[in-house]
Amino acid sequence: MGDGIKKQHGWTKGLAITWAIVVCLLLSHNAYLWLGKRIAPDTDILALLPVQERDPVLQQSFAHMVDTAQQRVVVLIGANDWEQAKHAAAAYQKVLASRTDLLTATNISDQAQNDWLAVFQKQSLGLLTAQQEQQLRTEPVQYWTDLALAKMYSAFSGPKLGSFQDDPFNLFSGWVQERAQETPVRPRDGYLFVADKEKQYVLLPLTLKPSAFSLTAQEAVVPLLGKAAEAALLATPSVEIISAGVVLHAAAAGQQAGGEVSTIGLGSLTGIILLMWLSFRSLKPITLILLSIGVGFLGALSVCWMLFGGIHLLTLVFGASLIGVAQDYGIYFLCNRLSADASVDSPALLKRLLPGLSLTLLAAVIGYLGLGLTPFPGLRHMAVFSALGLVFAWLTVICWFPQLISAGSLKSGRLVARYSAALMHWPRLGLNLRSLVVLTICAIATVIGCSRLGANDDIRLLQNSPKHLVADQIKLGKLLDAPTPVQYFLVRGGSAEIVLQREEALKRKLDPLIERHTISGYQALSNWIPSAQLQRQRHQLIDEKLLAEGGALSLLASKVEEDTAWAAAIRKHLLTLTVSTSIDEFLKTSAGEPWRHLWLGKIGNEYASIVALRGLSYANNGLATLQQAGQGLEGVQWVDKVNEISSVLGRYRAYMGWVVSAAYLVVFALLFPRYRRNAWRVLAPTMCASLVTLGLLGLAGQSLQLFHVLALMLLLGVGVDYGIFMQEHPDRRNATPWLAVGLSAANTLLSFGLLGLSRTPALQAFGLTMLIGTALVWLIVPCFTSTTESAHVAQT
Repeated sequence: MGDGIKKQHGWTKGLAITWAIVVCLLLSHNAYLWLGKRIAPDTDILALLPVQERDPVLQQSFAHMVDTAQQRVVVLIGANDWEQAKHAAAAYQKVLASRTDLLTATNISDQAQNDWLAVFQKQSLGLLTAQQEQQLRTEPVQYWTDLALAKMYSAFSGPKLGSFQDDPFNLFSGWVQERAQETPVRPRDGYLFVADKEKQYVLLPLTLKPSAFSLTAQEAVVPLLGKAAEAALLATPSVEIISAGVVLHAAAAGQQAGGEVSTIGLGSLTGIILLMWLSFRSLKPITLILLSIGVGFLGALSVCWMLFGGIHLLTLVFGASLIGVAQDYGIYFLCNRLSADASVDSPALLKRLLPGLSLTLLAAVIGYLGLGLTPFPGLRHMAVFSALGLVFAWLTVICWFPQLISAGSLKSGRLVARYSAALMHWPRLGLNLRSLVVLTICAIATVIGCSRLGANDDIRLLQNSPKHLVADQIKLGKLLDAPTPVQYFLVRGGSAEIVLQREEALKRKLDPLIERHTISGYQALSNWIPSAQLQRQRHQLIDEKLLAEGGALSLLASKVEEDTAWAAAIRKHLLTLTVSTSIDEFLKTSAGEPWRHLWLGKIGNEYASIVALRGLSYANNGLATLQQAGQGLEGVQWVDKVNEISSVLGRYRAYMGWVVSAAYLVVFALLFPRYRRNAWRVLAPTMCASLVTLGLLGLAGQSLQLFHVLALMLLLGVGVDYGIFMQEHPDRRNATPWLAVGLSAANTLLSFGLLGLSRTPALQAFGLTMLIGTALVWLIVPCFTSTTESAHVAQT
């Protein structure tokens, strides 16, 4: 027997040494990541969005719009007086000029404006507005002759772009004026100018060079913009500064998440230390529990980085709370070591506890991996991170605790005695009137609550930006009449020419919606580069109505007493202004730079572009009207990314509800071989707690979302631990499992209670559900214990 004990001790020491080597490797890898590689967690909220594999063109269009938007920073500097606004803008730009490696400004020089016009003047004959084209078809020749005469002799005939012979009928000037209406922004005194009824603003469009989601960039850009704003306010104290950009929202999210990591992690840590001290009156148990959690956290971080090549900051927030569940295993061992006879050494105790500990790990991992069944990369990372954290923490308990805690080394505090004594007075459910009344009342309240439970799958619940940033974004959008990057039309075709033709067909459907104020306008590449087919039609129309013999040009020559040679020379010159510019050539120019986000180019075997909408009105079913506008047009698809992702959230909320149900069956199948007819007692507390939690959420007026259901999935993994602890020793004279449940539940409540304080609504919903559910499992689990020892306990 002595040889057997020595052999067992030798095996456990070998296991401890092996695990020590693994932990050293993990520590080295973490040191390399944080100190050597200087990694930075990802703050991109889009990493949490679902990956749609069914339509790569649609996905690329969304990524294209978002990528374009995220590198922009827009600043408006406004004052009652234009000179004051310029003075403040100059001070603002002076600060930015010191860091051109971070932000670059758009060139607003006169030369840039001349280059812009030169791109279109060489093809100006085919550039018409829809109104001009209609007038060419309906107005008589005399109308166009009078128009040319007015331009020739009147000083107030409108802007003149080039000489008379370049645009005798004011067609190109009219087209340029319409293009200018695509934005309220105008050049003025070397700046970009926009105004509302109260103030005049200098617009500073800036391009961010590093990624908007780089923590290094955020730490540099946000203070730089703050310093520039201070300089502008110093120059003009009354100035108003409006800033918008993805980098600002990402920085705010990073600061919020970082603060929550500290609050949740440190809060949970403080709770664990305090409870362990009150329970054991010793630093050693506290150190061991923190050791298991620390190894779990660092191990999960290392493996996740190797698997995914990065880590999201929200994953760390999530892990900071969920990894606290890992203390269950250490607490269970410590509580059993506390109550075990001194003659039982720790390796032998571990052998007795190992089946129960293995089942708790397996049930918890099943709960976490339920998160991995969603289509969200961010949630998959959270699932893998948390599951790995539990495995590493469990292995730490199994490998090290028997070596580090000897028999008789632990002593309990007063808290343990008082808490343990409460178990003897706890009610048990049975076949009696009191139990039936309690169950009936709970069932009725739960049914009423669940019947009131609505659903809210809005994607905007994933992030909660500061109010001042949201207010600035809204005001800037109204001032600039800017399009939204998440609602647009996607146009496809077998060639670039077909795409332009389909855009033009779509625009004919959208023009009436502008008159009805459903939208204020649209941005389309065909506004600047008409299709070759449309240009040929327009050239023919202009030639027949204006340039041919007997047309408006001939009549104009006779009116101004010029001969036919004069008219022929002008006609010959105008026909040279038909040089077509390709889309790629246009987009390479400075004039094409603002519209590059509209062209996706060739993707696979087709070409694609985006028609963006300005001034979208959500009143009077504006979105439904727009969706109908694209119906029946080949290659045209309405994209509403907010609605699409929200519908995906809704589908997966329902899907995960079935997954939770299936997980209960899987866990029951795992429990049955050990607990037999008492297996239902292990699961019943968690199931009842989950149903009552849903009822309470309904009674509180909460709307059900995916994150509530995901929390219920995790509650299964956590709650089953408590059921296993209690069912391993159902005799109430042994309060050890009740102590383990109490300490574990209290720490979990601390973790998830703090997560419920998150300002991110999705995390708050998750934490609140876990808070209520865990508390209910804790209160319910003693009620379901059997009155006799289980068969497996008798066997062991």
